[in-house]
Amino acid sequence: MQLPAFKSNHTGAAALLAALLLCAPAPPARCEALAVIYPDIGAPYRRVFSEIIGGIEEQSKAKARAFPVAAGSEPADIQSGLRAAGARVVIALGRQGMKAASMLDPSVAVVVGGVSAVPDPDKLTGISLMPDPALLFNQLRALVPGVRRVLVVYNPLSNEPLIKLAREAAKAQGLELQALEALDLAAAARRYEAAFAGADAKRDALWLPQDLTTVDETTILPIVLRESWNRGLPIFSSSVLHVKKGALFALYPNNAGLGRELATLAMSLQNGEPVRRGITPLRSVHAALNSRTASHIGLTIAPGQQQAFDAIYPEP
Repeated sequence: MQLPAFKSNHTGAAALLAALLLCAPAPPARCEALAVIYPDIGAPYRRVFSEIIGGIEEQSKAKARAFPVAAGSEPADIQSGLRAAGARVVIALGRQGMKAASMLDPSVAVVVGGVSAVPDPDKLTGISLMPDPALLFNQLRALVPGVRRVLVVYNPLSNEPLIKLAREAAKAQGLELQALEALDLAAAARRYEAAFAGADAKRDALWLPQDLTTVDETTILPIVLRESWNRGLPIFSSSVLHVKKGALFALYPNNAGLGRELATLAMSLQNGEPVRRGITPLRSVHAALNSRTASHIGLTIAPGQQQAFDAIYPEP
């Protein structure tokens, strides 16, 4: 069979060119500079927010429009600055940033980050500073294979959403979660006393969440660390300071990684893409280990395992 001859003319060439252009992928859209509202505070917290903003800029590949919020900052001034910058999406860091963002024009979308807990988390979009319980439990099982139950004392007024996630994560990993409620310091002390009395160091571990009521640094923490050391009970946390003081391990924020995740959320909102509402737990984390505590409770941490930690205490 003879194929029909191709007629070369200007009309045919134009049609072919148009068809090729229609099939070609569109060039990637250039990301707008992201606006960031953050607390104007001194060291060491200033460094934390600087690292988060660095991650935001790395992910968005654009210099962030930063709006520091001092104690006397007027919401109208921030609103004016955002309007002048043409910001349609704002990343609000810390409690001060979140408070300032709550007073903005409703047409401005807000992504929240750098906070441990927020009111009405289902109405906001963002990432908390609390490490995902699934990551904590996974690390626990890697270090302590015989663990079967996790004990935690918490204030339900501030941490009920976290404990709900923890229950699901524990079930998925074959762990039992025993969550004990405490609304004040005295109740927390009684709960810890009961937890230690019924704990089995061969199968139990104690989790210290980010909770101002039940993990009081002055009174509760020293007692809990002493009891765990005496009983050989593993303790894990989300504070590197707790590891320095004797907790077995902690997962704590990777600030630059958190910034990258926040930028991804904000860019999705800029591009009109669907974004799930709610405050999700932190997944960009560093890990710290106390090797002396590990040895004290009879754990052998292989060199390969130690290399997976970003910090090991006591420092050599």
